[in-house]
Amino acid sequence: MEVAFIRKFDRTKPKKAEDPINENIRFKEVLVIDSNGNQLGVMNRNEGINKAYDQDLDLVCVAPKAKPPVCRIMDYGKYRFEQQKKIREQKKNSKAVSLKETQLSPTIDVHDKNVKLKRTIKWLEDGSKVKVVVRFRGRQLAHIDIGQKILDDFVAECEEYCNVEKPAKMEGRMLIAILAPKKK
Repeated sequence: MEVAFIRKFDRTKPKKAEDPINENIRFKEVLVIDSNGNQLGVMNRNEGINKAYDQDLDLVCVAPKAKPPVCRIMDYGKYRFEQQKKIREQKKNSKAVSLKETQLSPTIDVHDKNVKLKRTIKWLEDGSKVKVVVRFRGRQLAHIDIGQKILDDFVAECEEYCNVEKPAKMEGRMLIAILAPKKK
């Protein structure tokens, strides 16, 4: 008659196969730290796993590159939840800077330019970067100096709301400058 080993608790498998937890720890000897932070010493991996199971917890390898590898007795589900919570907090607190674009042309009229200027200033006040583009078509490429003057005037009018992150530069048929909002 063959007796099968039955665990007391139904442990959930780690999500990744390479997660160093319980039987997935591939080291023969590990330094074990208990749930209170006290060192239990260097011991065989199986002894560490048994000590963790005695406390209804998991053995998690927290420093696999150390000599000997460091494993801690803890509740792995709670540990993973805390890690995910930290990641969510970091994402929530980090603000992604968006890049808006304002397109001008060498033949833009004063009113159209003022409308685009107001919108650009609003974006800069909201904290977005703005890419100002003067697009040249056909024979307009012969008069890049006109587009440069329009772009310089536009940037000069935005000056109190922004810093020029990247000065005007020709890229293909476009003259591009990037404005970053001033820090308050």
